[in-house]
Amino acid sequence: VNCYNGTWVWGPTACQIYGTIGSGTGCTSIFLMCCISHDRYNVIVKGIGGKPLTKNGAMMQAFLCWATSAAWTLTPFVGWGRYTPEGNMAACGTDYLSTDFMNVSYLWAYTFWCFFFPLFYIIYCYWFLVAAVREHEKQMREQAKRMGIKSLRGDADAQKKSNDCKLARVAMVTVSLWFIAWTPYCIINIPGLTDRSIVSPLFSIWGSIFAKANTVYNPIVYAISHPKYKAALYEKMPWLQCTAETNDDDKSTATSTSVEEPKA
Repeated sequence: VNCYNGTWVWGPTACQIYGTIGSGTGCTSIFLMCCISHDRYNVIVKGIGGKPLTKNGAMMQAFLCWATSAAWTLTPFVGWGRYTPEGNMAACGTDYLSTDFMNVSYLWAYTFWCFFFPLFYIIYCYWFLVAAVREHEKQMREQAKRMGIKSLRGDADAQKKSNDCKLARVAMVTVSLWFIAWTPYCIINIPGLTDRSIVSPLFSIWGSIFAKANTVYNPIVYAISHPKYKAALYEKMPWLQCTAETNDDDKSTATSTSVEEPKA
């Protein structure tokens, strides 16, 4: 409707709500990715020295992600920052063109805490995670060579470690796709704060395109490459399977990486 009319037609209140929902879900997504990265870091890098994630712990982390996101995205309603129609006038987002102090300070703080800080934290986790995986694979090759065999993958502990590494790779791909989706918005906001002359309707529309595409390909990535997701999906909807039985590797991966609550 907005594209047909060439402008935002739903009024300022709807624009505020639209911007809040879009910004809030995006922030929650990246905070949840931080939690996933921390969990993989805890499992693979720290190993048995790490504290296992329980169901209550996961629910608390999810709640904190939503609460933190709400705190950042609701502040425009109390005067710190604002939401306005974007350059193409078909959607609403953060106002990156106004020059008043309250708006500029909000955008810089929002960009740092909701984009750059999580980005560097995720890079930190995966830097050590990749190093741990490479060291583990090196040790397995050396041990197999000393034993005169090709692989140690038959060992239960080695198989569990391999499954954890597979899940870490899936998480890394998902996080990378998230940043591909939301980095254009960051690129648009920063020139809007520093050099507004380069911001045009065509320049600003790419943020919406990449962000909305994320809702399309993210579920596909999970469905195709995440063993635990596939196992749960096939259990609830067996008619989605292309074969008669679920792949054994997916079952073993989902089983070996599931979190168990300690018995009372």
